[in-house]
Amino acid sequence: MTNPTALKFGYPRTQVAETPHWLVLVRPQQPTLGSLVLVCKDPAGAFSELGAEAFADLKTAVDGIERLLGGFVGYARINYLMLMMVDRDVHFHVIPRYEGAREHGGQSYPDAGWPAQPNLGAHVALDDEAAAALAAELAARWTGA
Repeated sequence: MTNPTALKFGYPRTQVAETPHWLVLVRPQQPTLGSLVLVCKDPAGAFSELGAEAFADLKTAVDGIERLLGGFVGYARINYLMLMMVDRDVHFHVIPRYEGAREHGGQSYPDAGWPAQPNLGAHVALDDEAAAALAAELAARWTGA
């Protein structure tokens, strides 16, 4: 069964990649181009509740994400935010960071928070179709571990 957090972020239409324990999804609200959500598939409401296998598999997911986003947006830094205030399943918001803006599909994606914390309130809101299209494009670029 898929958890509510993955469903909230558009799974399965926003899926970029999957490992045995993690889903990589496009974040529909894009504070920067290529923002993702990394959702644990295991039932856990706290990071400490994950098993050793999920922690080991996190390395595989992170390696794939950083390779993917490095080639796609050429980020200078990357932020992994584990907020879990509303969505209680273990997950990270993955925000590639860069100075200025990136252009994609005729849309500008500025990093409004650079060089400080990400400004999650300043974002490009993707509709279902645009989020699915970005997910498909990123999935085609995914090379995994």
